[in-house]
Amino acid sequence: MNLRRAILEIAGGLLMGIALGLLYAWVISPAEFVDTTPETLRADFKERYRETIAEAYAATGNLPRARARLWLLGDPDPVAALEAQAQRALAAGAPTEQVQALTLLASALKAPPATATSVTTPTLAIPILTEPPASGTTTPTVTARPTHTPVPIHTLTPRPTLTPTATPGASYALIAQDSLCDANLPEGLLQVIVRDAAGRQVAGAEIIITWNGGEEHFFTGLKPELGNGYADFIMDPDVVYALRMGDGGATIANLTAPLCEEGDKTFWGSLRLIFQQP
Repeated sequence: MNLRRAILEIAGGLLMGIALGLLYAWVISPAEFVDTTPETLRADFKERYRETIAEAYAATGNLPRARARLWLLGDPDPVAALEAQAQRALAAGAPTEQVQALTLLASALKAPPATATSVTTPTLAIPILTEPPASGTTTPTVTARPTHTPVPIHTLTPRPTLTPTATPGASYALIAQDSLCDANLPEGLLQVIVRDAAGRQVAGAEIIITWNGGEEHFFTGLKPELGNGYADFIMDPDVVYALRMGDGGATIANLTAPLCEEGDKTFWGSLRLIFQQP
């Protein structure tokens, strides 16, 4: 009986000790982490860190610094992380500037780096005679043989520039509208391509599409593998849409998925709209 009571007292003491230890560690004096790396941040704090990096890049154009800061987060694929965050921000109705900054930085990171070149310049080895030739002798003719000394000339890395963005005050104009009957594309796919005045694709351009009872905003550059100025939207074949650029350009009305026939197969085709600044 005494042995059983002793065992119960020991078990009770252990449980009490564990409870007091947890109370002290979790409530009274919880652990505080100081001077940790961004890699250890919580997911939502990492997103805010990326936003800050993207905003700094949009303001300064310093791509090496932005790349170094992103590296501290330890993302396996920083570009994919930026693109995914831009998609989430867009779906959550985040400010346009925030989505554009994330998109621009992702596009800039995918651009190929500048390379250095080197050239060689010939230098002539010219002999110097230290004593005059003896009388009656013929002065020897010395032929200088050129030696090539490689002189590396490194082209300076240019200051990184942002992916082309819209010129303030110049609204986009629709320059092409095509119906596409391609069975390999998703049915009802609306493709939008946006270019600047020089014909370069523009990332971060806002597109507004409306229909009876609905409206959605989307941006170019979220699928850089298809082009910096590319964006798409899936149309419902039974709905008529209107589309305009976010800079206040003209509205393109009566957009519907075209009905296509390919042999004995009928399917809904796609539309492609191309906008360009004048």
